[in-house]
Amino acid sequence: MHNLGFALDGAWQVLLAGLALGAGLPILFALGIRSLAWGAGEAAVGVNGVTAGRRRPIGTAAGYALFGIVVLGVLLGLAFIVSTGFGYKLSFEHIYPTFIAK
Repeated sequence: MHNLGFALDGAWQVLLAGLALGAGLPILFALGIRSLAWGAGEAAVGVNGVTAGRRRPIGTAAGYALFGIVVLGVLLGLAFIVSTGFGYKLSFEHIYPTFIAK
């Protein structure tokens, strides 16, 4: 019965990692695109032509912050893959990731 508990515990960890990295990063990227579009404002078409909408700097800043999170996730994934290939382990004992020999 203990083996079933271990298997289910491992399955939950894989599921959470898959949701965070497999679906989480694309969702954050899409939210960043949407934030940039909202930050640019909506253009209005009138008799005098097209006028630019009111800009929202908070939307632009939020979009760039979300893109930064996505880039950090991709870089951490690449660091994990490269460190494993060179025989190192990626450790998060400190606030920043470090490489430790296996």
